[in-house]
Amino acid sequence: MVTGRRPHVPPGAVDGALALGVAALMLGGGLSTAEPGVPALLLLGAGGLALAPRRRAPSLVLVVTGVCAVGHLAAGVEVLAVPYLVAVYGAVRAGRRALAVATSVALVAALHAVALLPHDGPVTEALAQARHVLELAWLVAAFAAGEAVRQAERRADEAERTREQTARRRADEERLHIARELHDSLTHQISIVKLQAEVAVHVARRRGEEVPQALSAIQEAAREANRELRATLEALRDDDTAPPRGLEHIADLVERARSAGVEATLRVEGERRDVPAAVARTAYRIVQEALTNTARHAVGATTAGVSVRHQPDRLTVQVDDDGKAAAPAVPAPGLGLLGMRERVTALGGRLEARPREQGGFTVRAELPVEPSS
Repeated sequence: MVTGRRPHVPPGAVDGALALGVAALMLGGGLSTAEPGVPALLLLGAGGLALAPRRRAPSLVLVVTGVCAVGHLAAGVEVLAVPYLVAVYGAVRAGRRALAVATSVALVAALHAVALLPHDGPVTEALAQARHVLELAWLVAAFAAGEAVRQAERRADEAERTREQTARRRADEERLHIARELHDSLTHQISIVKLQAEVAVHVARRRGEEVPQALSAIQEAAREANRELRATLEALRDDDTAPPRGLEHIADLVERARSAGVEATLRVEGERRDVPAAVARTAYRIVQEALTNTARHAVGATTAGVSVRHQPDRLTVQVDDDGKAAAPAVPAPGLGLLGMRERVTALGGRLEARPREQGGFTVRAELPVEPSS
């Protein structure tokens, strides 16, 4: 099956081919206009080959090609300094305009000094002036082309950012609309189910009757659904443009757990450094959910330990409690655990939630971050 997609050519291969082509052009031009010596040939070839890293090191390439141009002109090879013009274009395109101007002024001054040197062939003053005018014209053209491309790329980047901002704003509006619809339709209905179930359980107990197992299940399911719905609404209403809840707010969660009767502690290991906002927000949500589960569901949990470990390539967050949970008694994964797992997986991380051998429950998440340079 033939597709119309054009093959992707790496920029390095393009630059390498350009450098080889310009080097061949310079050598051909030098051999056709003069009888250069070995130093001049080396300078002609080196000026072209120096263009290979022009995207990675535009400033260095600009200086090297300028030196090569002055060198081969001083050696009597009167050919247009094509590598330097390409380097000027690349430097201006990369935003090195001041350096390009300064280097070009120095190069023009050097060319005038070279013109005063004795030459084997008859070079009249009029011919030298005409050559300098032509070189200046090419230099201005290279500078203008680089600036035009730089401005076009800048406008394209701004347009792309505008499109991304518009798409994000529309997504935020849709997210808030969904949150309002869920709140108006489901929250009220689930609250009624929860209230009716609690009333029925209370009445049955007051009469001394045995509470049906189905009714207790409805009561517990309504409580869980109400809690999960509120958590979902909170996530939908989470505004990414507002200051996010991150690592610096985990201490507040620990303090809140203490006020709820759980003896919670926080330990931070490793060298603290900035992490992506999505990673920090996910770490906060994991600790929040784990401590909430400890306070509400862990049987006999009195302590909880929160640890945050900074590593060069990852951030590890772990929450341990001392509840009486055992392997057979661990509840099936609910929406809270599922939400944590989805957040971690979306970042390319790994989540582990299991009973501890010494009793209690542990939640551990490893979130990848960019290594420090």
